[in-house]
Amino acid sequence: MRVLIQLRPSPDLVAAVADPSVPSSASDVADDLPGIVIDHAYAPVAVPRPMPAVPGGDPLSLNQPLVFSMAPQDASVVVRGEIADDELTSRIALLPATRRDVVAVYADPAIETTLTCAGDPPVGDWHDVERLLRLPDLAAEGLDGSGVPLAVIDTGINAAYVSAARGREVTVDHERSWNPKSVSGTPGAFSVDHGSMCAFDALIAAPNASLVDVPVLLSRRQGGSTLDGLLSDAIAAYAHLREVLDAQPAESRALVVTNSWGSFSPRWDFPPGHPGNYSDNPAHPFNLIVGSLAEAGADILFAAGNCGTQCRDSRCAYPDRPIVGANSHPRALSIGGIDTAGSRVGYSSQGPGRLAARKPDLCAYTHFTGSGALGDTEPDSGTSAACPVAAGLVAAVRTRWPSTTLSPAQLRTLLRRTADDRSAVGYDHDYGYGVVDAAGVIAALRRRAAKAA
Repeated sequence: MRVLIQLRPSPDLVAAVADPSVPSSASDVADDLPGIVIDHAYAPVAVPRPMPAVPGGDPLSLNQPLVFSMAPQDASVVVRGEIADDELTSRIALLPATRRDVVAVYADPAIETTLTCAGDPPVGDWHDVERLLRLPDLAAEGLDGSGVPLAVIDTGINAAYVSAARGREVTVDHERSWNPKSVSGTPGAFSVDHGSMCAFDALIAAPNASLVDVPVLLSRRQGGSTLDGLLSDAIAAYAHLREVLDAQPAESRALVVTNSWGSFSPRWDFPPGHPGNYSDNPAHPFNLIVGSLAEAGADILFAAGNCGTQCRDSRCAYPDRPIVGANSHPRALSIGGIDTAGSRVGYSSQGPGRLAARKPDLCAYTHFTGSGALGDTEPDSGTSAACPVAAGLVAAVRTRWPSTTLSPAQLRTLLRRTADDRSAVGYDHDYGYGVVDAAGVIAALRRRAAKAA
């Protein structure tokens, strides 16, 4: 089984791993872990420690105000490896006795894109999405994504294709983009695939955003031949994005991260309740690093997934509550899907979520004729399309409202409160708080600006 090993070595070593200017390797922190085959191609990643902002709070709960400490005496380090399936239980039990700096062993599940299972024809096209998102009104407010880095965590972007499909040049930020070590290629020059679709859809509401290309889903597992991203590579990607965010001036700090992928099967996860579990476990390193990036000022959006009861993707192996792990994170927006006629698409996953019950948060538009990245006749579909559509709206807001003026938590609340409620009783597990409403967002921002004047 592929695993993540969390260690707490000496503060000096933690500081070295956390410093991007200091090269570090897995052997520096995990040179003697019996029974574990360490992946030395994976550089160790420093993970912050969550601490309740209010004294007496539960350090393992994400549903409270938290501060995330990267101080050397607080942070830990994660490396990647494999344990033979028949030795899993015994090896994990022996590790603390062998190495006192071992904190825990967690699952490193495969992550996959959230394509659609439906064969229905598209409903409308991307110009309908522009209309529904009130693009002229956003532009009139100066909300077009200019200067906002928009990270697409996916299969890579083909900028030439996206530019041609949109009929205008798009910008890829090469300096801020990042590849896993197992992925070769130039930012913005990957094959046309799912990532290009996500980039196209994110630019509908934020046409001038600067794309940050992070092709995590192209990573190849050690000894593997299939394209299956690993959660450990997402951890490394998020550590890089924290550096991107911290390097920005406080007065203009903004970073929007769209994630149209998830873990569909418990096969590579420990069972719920096991300390190494990912799907239900707020202490998993990826769930911690997502929370820390959001607290630092990033807006993080995840697709809710395509495990809806009416049209369940064949890969969905969770018998219930299919919005798992970071896709249900309380500090991220979980996005379901509706078509441009306003109907919920049957494959959109329903809540409750596993880390936070009120998931999905919102719905956005999907199943429309758009990029053509998945085939000339294929719509941009799944919650894979809905997530970047919503991320584009967030990036548009960030053009004039940086995170130091409107925090990610405040923006999440604003989006929920202004959503077009599709339920007679408020929140529900089909639509969340409702459908993203650009007109409501604009009105709320105007009120906020007037109040601050």
